[in-house]
Amino acid sequence: MEAVAEGLWGLADYEEKKGEIGKAVKCLEAICQSQVSFLPIIEIKTRLRIATLLLNHSNNVNHAKSHLERSQLLLKSIPSCFELKCRAYSLLSQCYQLVGAIPSQKQILNKGLELISTSEDGFSGRLWYCNFNSQLANALTIEGDHHGSISALDNGLMCATQMCYPELQMFFATSILHVHLMQWENESSVRDALNRCNVIWESIELEKRQQCLGLLFYNELLHVFYLLRICDYKNAGQHVDKLDAAMKSDLQRRQQINELSKELDAVNESLSRSDLNYRDRSALSAKQAHLEEQLSNLTGNDKEFSEPIYFGSARRTWEDKLELAPPPVDGEWLPKGAIYALIDLTVTVFNRPKGLFKECLKRIQSGLQTVQEELKKYGILDGMREVDLQHSAIWIASVYLMLLMHFLENKVAVDLTRSEFVEAQEALVQMRNWYIRFPTILQACECVIEMLRGQYAHCVGCYDEANYHFLEASRLSENKSMQAMCFVYAAISYICMGDSESSAKALDLIGPVLGVMDSFTGVREKTSVLLAHGFLLMRQQNLQEARNRLAFGLQTTHNTLGNLQLVSQYLTVLGNLGLALRDTVQAREILRSSLTLAKKLNDIPTQIWVLSNLTAMYQQLGEKGSEMENLDYQTKKVEDLQKRISSACLSSHHVELIAKVKAEAHQLSETDIKRAISGPFMRVDLDIPESIGLSVTSPMASSSRLMDFDMGRLRKRKA
Repeated sequence: MEAVAEGLWGLADYEEKKGEIGKAVKCLEAICQSQVSFLPIIEIKTRLRIATLLLNHSNNVNHAKSHLERSQLLLKSIPSCFELKCRAYSLLSQCYQLVGAIPSQKQILNKGLELISTSEDGFSGRLWYCNFNSQLANALTIEGDHHGSISALDNGLMCATQMCYPELQMFFATSILHVHLMQWENESSVRDALNRCNVIWESIELEKRQQCLGLLFYNELLHVFYLLRICDYKNAGQHVDKLDAAMKSDLQRRQQINELSKELDAVNESLSRSDLNYRDRSALSAKQAHLEEQLSNLTGNDKEFSEPIYFGSARRTWEDKLELAPPPVDGEWLPKGAIYALIDLTVTVFNRPKGLFKECLKRIQSGLQTVQEELKKYGILDGMREVDLQHSAIWIASVYLMLLMHFLENKVAVDLTRSEFVEAQEALVQMRNWYIRFPTILQACECVIEMLRGQYAHCVGCYDEANYHFLEASRLSENKSMQAMCFVYAAISYICMGDSESSAKALDLIGPVLGVMDSFTGVREKTSVLLAHGFLLMRQQNLQEARNRLAFGLQTTHNTLGNLQLVSQYLTVLGNLGLALRDTVQAREILRSSLTLAKKLNDIPTQIWVLSNLTAMYQQLGEKGSEMENLDYQTKKVEDLQKRISSACLSSHHVELIAKVKAEAHQLSETDIKRAISGPFMRVDLDIPESIGLSVTSPMASSSRLMDFDMGRLRKRKA
């Protein structure tokens, strides 16, 4: 019977290579369903093979799980078979994770660790030890047990260190850093984890580092997340550039591989002809060997992976996978498509504060295209809703859907900054519609959508509606930073209303944030609330205190954030303050600098505000010619802004976006919510910048915005 099994295994391999997965599974199931009994070891190997095929090529996780559970029962009666037992535990663990059975997953992993503790299987045993600890850490992260997760990863790191395996050490070190970034108990712990990654990475030989593309992306992205979180944009830049260069290099390599593969296919087809003469066949054979060598040099160790990758039913090869650790360690973070999209998003987030909107829009378009192609690949098409998703597809769907929302969010931000209100509407409506279709997976986006609705309402002068959405967003979020920013945004809208009662409400919102502004990581909240408070103090004629607040805020913004829009707005308020203090020399210099920045950013509201202050200054100085010239330019900008606002208000989306009603959607069970949002990528705070608007009533109607920090942009029209 062994010969029969060998034959069916070979036939299954043949069918799989042809892409006939169903036929391959039938060949293997013939062994399991045979009326003649095979040896237990043959049945075990066959069931493991079936499970691998099902996990690689289908969404039939429960079927795979049944085969693995049967294999596990058979293995209990066999004293040896260490490798098969470990493989069964590993595959079964992945199945349990896919169906959301985390307690069962932890139980099977602990059994695997117990098996290893009684085994003397040397190097192989240590690799399986690393595998089980890696999966256990992921399961504990899903349950929110970050300390337990770090403990499991520490065990893996210690084992990798004992093995003198720096690449495996790097895998565990970066994983530990990732958990610290999600947890963020204190900055020193995160910094220590980051420094350990730097030491281990430098210990790897340069040639090997270049081969570890997955680890390079993972490590560099985590560095960027950390540096953006603490607002160290200067040092983040070098990591963003390194990521971008590595991605472009890999894309170029893939293009070369595709071109060579097509050429090789054409040569192979020519060689299959029977009428070729000896000279032509020899030449083609030489060309074939040369092309195969070139392909081998480009692909290196790339190959199809036999381990399940459990990211849905799509076939995934070396082109899609960025390996972080060697087999059998379960070492992939995100598919390559998601990594590429995340790099585009990172470049966008980094360039937005600099006002490089053309590059931002290019990256947003690139990222959206990548994400939409991947969603289509995994069957997430127009009209599909959350309830239509198979449980095993929830995690990968959450990765790409969250990326999609981040890109749309940045699109709204850039469009509002450029006063492209109609385009911002369209992106915001897309965000809302995606949320309604996938409310569990996109639960964290609900408060962001409300905040962006507030920013849009503020931009078009609907301050009362803006307040509603900002405060609603603060109630929906448990994040202290988000709540603080929403309070500041709402305060700005109150200030723009212009009456004393509204100013009092603004102070009520700003006061608590001022009291805790030094407790936040980074300076985004601090620079935002200082600008808002300084502007409010100026409106209340507390000019000296306003100048102190604004000067300190401007210095902090310039030294850390490098945010041109926020700097421009600080300068505008300080220029306005200079006029109020009759310091026209300084006011002229400050306002001109602000106007230069506002023009670079195509920030029409801030331009109008600066121009109105310059007009008032020329009036004070009696410079009639400059006053008339400036006023003419100001009038053109006001008319331009009003046309844009009018077009937005005439749009069919306007009323529904500003309406004091939040988007409602039916959500799944609490268990499914935890599963959907538990992936490590989802828990990293990208701290995407945003802006809000200020409005002034003196000495002439004018406009501006307060720029900042987390995920959108705002503005306002001429008061």
